[in-house]
Amino acid sequence: MKFEDLLLETGGFSRFQILILFLLCFPRINLPMHFLLHNFLAGTPSHHCAIPHQKAFENLTTEELLLISIPREPDGTFRSCEMFSQPQFYLLLNSSLQPENDSIIEDCKHGWVYDHSQFTSTIATQWDLVCEQRGLNQATATFFFIGVTVGAVIFGYLSDRYGRKTMLLVSLVCSVIFGMLSAASTSYSMLAVTRTLTGVALSGISLIILPLGMEWVDVQHRTLSGILTSIFWSIGNMLLALIAYLVRDWRWLLVAVTSPCLLSIVCLWWVPESARWLIANGKVKQAHRHLLRCARMNGMKDFTVSPEALRRMTTEKKSGESYSYISLFRTPVLRKISLCSGAVWFGVAFSYYGMSMNLTGFGLNMYLSQFVFGIIEIPAKLMMYVLVNQFGRQQSQAWTLILTGLCIGANIIIPKSFTSVRSVVAIMGKGFSESAFTTVFLYTSELYPTILRQNGMGYTSFVARLGGALAPLVFLLDSVWRSLPEVTYCGVAVCCGSVAFLLPETLNVRLPEGIEDVEKTQFSSSRVRGPLQISAPEGKPLQSHLK
Repeated sequence: MKFEDLLLETGGFSRFQILILFLLCFPRINLPMHFLLHNFLAGTPSHHCAIPHQKAFENLTTEELLLISIPREPDGTFRSCEMFSQPQFYLLLNSSLQPENDSIIEDCKHGWVYDHSQFTSTIATQWDLVCEQRGLNQATATFFFIGVTVGAVIFGYLSDRYGRKTMLLVSLVCSVIFGMLSAASTSYSMLAVTRTLTGVALSGISLIILPLGMEWVDVQHRTLSGILTSIFWSIGNMLLALIAYLVRDWRWLLVAVTSPCLLSIVCLWWVPESARWLIANGKVKQAHRHLLRCARMNGMKDFTVSPEALRRMTTEKKSGESYSYISLFRTPVLRKISLCSGAVWFGVAFSYYGMSMNLTGFGLNMYLSQFVFGIIEIPAKLMMYVLVNQFGRQQSQAWTLILTGLCIGANIIIPKSFTSVRSVVAIMGKGFSESAFTTVFLYTSELYPTILRQNGMGYTSFVARLGGALAPLVFLLDSVWRSLPEVTYCGVAVCCGSVAFLLPETLNVRLPEGIEDVEKTQFSSSRVRGPLQISAPEGKPLQSHLK
């Protein structure tokens, strides 16, 4: 008997599964509030060099003071990082004149003055992370994603070893602790360290939620559950726009986006451990208890199964064999899946965060951009529910990522004066990007067997977070060529999207339990014929057909 057959006997997809998915949605809402927080946490308002007070300035207006103290750009705006070494009083007589001698221009020496109309305080204004220190401001996001990268490795291994629910609780508790410490940071170094540790903790939440929910769901409702769970990411995306609009101080903003983790900790009390994981690891008594609870809640009072029957379902391990990340590359089919899915995850995350962290580059107010980018994700996810069931995971994954890259590339060509057109193309690209992210979570969780699923999710998440860590730094390439960041995002998305064509299809295929299911009997590269059927060409083993 397979676990899916057991789920059907407990009532299939009913009240018990709906309750689990609903409770797991609360920590899901928390994730984008931190993952996309950099736009508001490190927002850089308009600024110019601070001008030391002189007696000769007493009768000058603010505009006149800037005119004689700060050089201007060709478009007439005042420079952000330079000032005159001496006041240029002659500019009061003719402001159109420009100094011919650049030797009188120097870098800011007395700090900066910031426009506080949009932000009360950000880490950029707190520690003057502008001009020559601009790289440190962007690096804050990179530090966070480095933490997420490390966390993916740690929690991917630990959740396969110690259980999904246990490690999810650890992740939530650590997220609260490090999130609050970030808000209390007294120096940039402390903020960098605490944000990195926050990323480590949040990585566990990101990694565990979807597999924990899906391991309680039957084949027919797997796509639905994955899509519905991911919609709450979009809700968190929109809530971030609202919270950031209302809370303009970076410290209180960190408190506001971290506090909901406390509600998630409370909700976790009613979430059971994955029975599929318990059975795979020989903990049949706990699995038996959870399955009986599932059956009762679903109204299947006649359901009976003995612990001995569950014990026979336990995935048999070879004597002395243990599973780790190395196991993902030991066998040929798993090796191919791991290499290709890693490339896809990198492209998905790299392009997604590249677009998400460029809110001011598409002609909309940044709060409105954040909200619109969040709301466009919902129809994109609902569209993916139809597409992944109609055309399969592989085609959906490949084309959504390729179209994301093409939208980014289109905005390189469209002139900046066409604000409306650029905004529409950007919104379409964001929708495709979110569709690719939604699909890759669902797709990857179906590719790996139960005994390696969290290791597989940990590995792919590790690669994805490398993409997320590099994405904000790519913006610094605009000093080489203005369009180089967009060209980079476009090229990576298209190339990585093409790699998805090499992955096997998982539509309507049972979740694999052991490595042998993947290597011999689990996947077929042809379309699946029925809900639980797989096929291979006559006379050939399925493994050779996949290759």
